[in-house]
Amino acid sequence: MRSVFFFPAGERASTVAVLDRHLPAQRHPWYLEDGLYIDIDDERTGCLFSDWDPAEVALLDAAVGHHPTWAVQIGISGRIDGTAEIRHMAALLLAHGGVAFDDYTEHPWTLREIESGATVDGLRFFDFRGYRERTRGC
Repeated sequence: MRSVFFFPAGERASTVAVLDRHLPAQRHPWYLEDGLYIDIDDERTGCLFSDWDPAEVALLDAAVGHHPTWAVQIGISGRIDGTAEIRHMAALLLAHGGVAFDDYTEHPWTLREIESGATVDGLRFFDFRGYRERTRGC
């Protein structure tokens, strides 16, 4: 399963309200499009940052201007492409600011970068195909 972490600007309750509004009648986890599993992870009571490299956490802290203690974690099933769905979730979750981290780069992605198709080290946001092609020969 591939994963993306979203660190939306604003309060956790506002993010929960957005998820509830767009994915009604479900919670913990929310579920979308036969393959996106959406939940909130918390640093104090969950596993957030437990397997993150300290340099990635430092990049995140610098990008958002403080150390976030919670995130929306989305697991994307290998049964689906997931690109359109994860971009849709980015638009919802980052509409008022914040950043996302995917499995393929060590970059805090803004919504503007995601929507524009910006590249970092030759990869776009959630560019599993490009990453797979790059690592195929290893």
